[in-house]
Amino acid sequence: MSKLVECVPNFSEGRNVKIIESIVDEVRKVEGVKLLDYSSDKDHNRSVVTFIGSPDKVEEAAFKLIKKASQLIDMRNHKGAHPRMGATDVVPFIPIKDVTTEECVEISKKLGKKVGEELEIPVYLYEDAASCEERKNLAHIRKGQYEGFFEKIKQPEWKPDFGPGNMNVKSGATVIGARFPLIAYNVNLGTDNVEIANAIARKIRYIGGGLRYVKAVGVKVTERNIVQVSMNLVNYEKTPIYTAQEMVRIEAKRYGVPVIGSEVIGLVPMKVLIDCAEYYLQIENFDMGQVLESRLSE
Repeated sequence: MSKLVECVPNFSEGRNVKIIESIVDEVRKVEGVKLLDYSSDKDHNRSVVTFIGSPDKVEEAAFKLIKKASQLIDMRNHKGAHPRMGATDVVPFIPIKDVTTEECVEISKKLGKKVGEELEIPVYLYEDAASCEERKNLAHIRKGQYEGFFEKIKQPEWKPDFGPGNMNVKSGATVIGARFPLIAYNVNLGTDNVEIANAIARKIRYIGGGLRYVKAVGVKVTERNIVQVSMNLVNYEKTPIYTAQEMVRIEAKRYGVPVIGSEVIGLVPMKVLIDCAEYYLQIENFDMGQVLESRLSE
């Protein structure tokens, strides 16, 4: 296997284990695709799947996952803390080995066309696959969420890139694209006041004048009776995890609220964690070759 593409679909079910496993099984069934990870969050009511393989096999697995999600998830009954607009909410393709961003864009377009025509789900292209500047930002596309999209989709500027020009009542709409590896990172706060989390999120995210490569929203974690600042770091090389973490901590101090933990959703490149170790431990002249596991894989 020379060419490798990573795909990280997010679908709108994080509570029903039977449904989650049935959807993930569609990836397991595709020969030539390796399921790397999947995780679910009950409060977000959302699952994130990560798999890798050759471009054509990854595209095949992504379509099967979207199709199964459209069969098992009814968005009319979906409630969750995380913003969403469809049963399969977003499907990004990431170039990993011997694959260009342009190739991932083409995969996005092929998949989008197939989903639109065969499943009758409206599809929007985003990030590097976006058909116009206004559609690059996932949050901008998703604004209004599932409930608001029934009217939004009727506006000429929000005509889908593929599929019907009206909302799929059961499955909603799906966003597909190509992008740089993204880090989903959440910082937990020692309070149950979601307004504080939202205020911090507004301060640190780029759209609010904060960090250039950070998207953020405040979320209530009902099971633990706390809140979190839920972030997507869209370029971890230019805005590292530790930068986002420290800015959340600084803003939280304004409200007398402590940072009590954090979590990474899905997989992260080793360099992300090495960068954090270098920053917090003040390690000088550290080299990736000093990591035992990296030497064993040579």
